[in-house]
Amino acid sequence: MITTDILIIGAGPTGLFTVFEAGLLKLKCHLIDALPQPGGQCSEIYPKKPIYDIPAYPEILAGDLTEKLLEQCKQFEPGFTLGERAETIEKQEDGTFVVTTNKGTQHQAPVVAIAGGLGSFEPRKPQIHNIVDFEDKGVEYIIKNPDIYKDKRVVIAGGGDSALDWSIFLSDVASEVTLIHRRNEFRGHLDSVDKVQELKDEGRINLITPAEIIGLVGDEKLSAVVVKQAQHIEKEFEIECDHFIPLFGLSPKLGPIANWGLEIEKNAIKVNNALDYQTNIPGIFAIGDVNTYPGKLKLILCGFHEATLMCQAAYQIINPGKKYVLKYTTVSGIDGFDGTRKEAPKAVVKKIE
Repeated sequence: MITTDILIIGAGPTGLFTVFEAGLLKLKCHLIDALPQPGGQCSEIYPKKPIYDIPAYPEILAGDLTEKLLEQCKQFEPGFTLGERAETIEKQEDGTFVVTTNKGTQHQAPVVAIAGGLGSFEPRKPQIHNIVDFEDKGVEYIIKNPDIYKDKRVVIAGGGDSALDWSIFLSDVASEVTLIHRRNEFRGHLDSVDKVQELKDEGRINLITPAEIIGLVGDEKLSAVVVKQAQHIEKEFEIECDHFIPLFGLSPKLGPIANWGLEIEKNAIKVNNALDYQTNIPGIFAIGDVNTYPGKLKLILCGFHEATLMCQAAYQIINPGKKYVLKYTTVSGIDGFDGTRKEAPKAVVKKIE
């Protein structure tokens, strides 16, 4: 039996940052993740995807963000159960929870934090009759290594942030990038939309809207896509390409967590955001993309905020009646579980003459 203070289900960015915030409160964490390595989607799906809304980083690759978070929480010595899925949860007489994985590994803690991101997921595939024939032969639903597109002709379909961001990124990698969307309006950040338009004006991205891809052409590998433009119902044409990347998002599933008695709304866990992101079961919290509440934004930095407040509530559950006085790390420094200490810098007083 693995015992800890906070059992975190999900080792993505939010789960990893929880370890740091808990460590500041002298609380120990253990993480469970079905993936074989920490980082969640940032490691498994788009390690080379640039992220632009992490404070202090104008741009950082998703994989690099994972490495930074692991480095940040390393001093608090988190435990990991990787490659195993949290299957069942049972509340004990003493108020603690026992979570058992699909491989039978048991974990016990007074607080459980579900930070499972979108849960288990699979890409949404466009309705193209022969798309399966070209999977791994020019059709990819997830970009793991953008280097394979170097000097290649790439067609991307989609209207969200992923389609926009990858079109921008690959404009410096591929020999030709074409972005196709069935509407003239995009769902992504305005900055990304403006950047795509700028690259189109410079001739670095081909932008075709409103249009959709209705067929794929090729023998052993993909050689072209068939495009139909909305304003030309009868007009269809082919675009020669080496790769077709439909980026229509992921279809999330909570998996076994959906059977834990938690209040679920639209495949997400309802929480009390007015207090501490606790679920309808006291002692079980949900933070990051896996939760929902009025005004919810599915952003990594929002998950960081939720993790911080959740840890404060967890401290009170684990240490009932004990008052915690918040101290800024710039003043108090950081004590690691390994005995090391990072001192806060001494204040500098400048005399004004």
